[in-house]
Amino acid sequence: MPAPNPLFDLAGTAALVTGGNGGIGRGIALGLAAAGADIVVAARNEEKTRAVVAEIEACGRRAMGVACDVLQREHIDAAVERARSEFGRLDILVNNAGVAGGGPPQSLPEETWDRVVGTNLKAVFQCSQAAFPLLKEGGRGKVINIGSEYSLFGSPNVLPYSASKGGVIQLTKSLAAAWARDGIQVNAIIPGWITTDMTAGAKSDETFYNRIVARTPARRFGEPEELAGAAVFLASHASDFVTGQSVAVDGGYSIA
Repeated sequence: MPAPNPLFDLAGTAALVTGGNGGIGRGIALGLAAAGADIVVAARNEEKTRAVVAEIEACGRRAMGVACDVLQREHIDAAVERARSEFGRLDILVNNAGVAGGGPPQSLPEETWDRVVGTNLKAVFQCSQAAFPLLKEGGRGKVINIGSEYSLFGSPNVLPYSASKGGVIQLTKSLAAAWARDGIQVNAIIPGWITTDMTAGAKSDETFYNRIVARTPARRFGEPEELAGAAVFLASHASDFVTGQSVAVDGGYSIA
């Protein structure tokens, strides 16, 4: 059996994955662990977090869960501090936590706007800001932000989600430009239509589901674990000269 490619080897690194206890976050956390990283799972549902921590430990990696609501800056700071205290380092930050929400723009409640934009955009900045000192200190910092097809397309129904995910792409570029000199690469993954709790409504609407599948060249929804390959690449030395980029993992949806 050939030896693993050292370009993609994450042994000796530590990663913090927000919203890492389900869906895309879980898929990425398990993928990073399989490549050798130790994982901090920062999420709100402690029962789900414990289950994912057990899965990671079964892969032979160290893992711990941290109760974290990314709308609370003190929770973010505590999660980063736990990574430092338990693992002595933080090399990889995956800003995955996100929520959906929308409605007609003309009657959209301010609370909906604040919750969605706060979770999907403001928290990405604050998590990155909190992680910066450790990422710089380790000398191989990687920030991976999670966008959306709505980073690219507008929507009449989920305006705050689309606006926040569009902002994630511009934030990715700006942080990449600011931190390249510190040895930190900042990139984004744009998932297509992936089978998660967030897309369950789309899959249950037969007309909408069929329209999505018909537009997707791969002719199906993706699975959360299919994000792991792009995440490992962006977390590894293989991407050391890649920064400010957005990688679509969408079965071709965005090019059709």
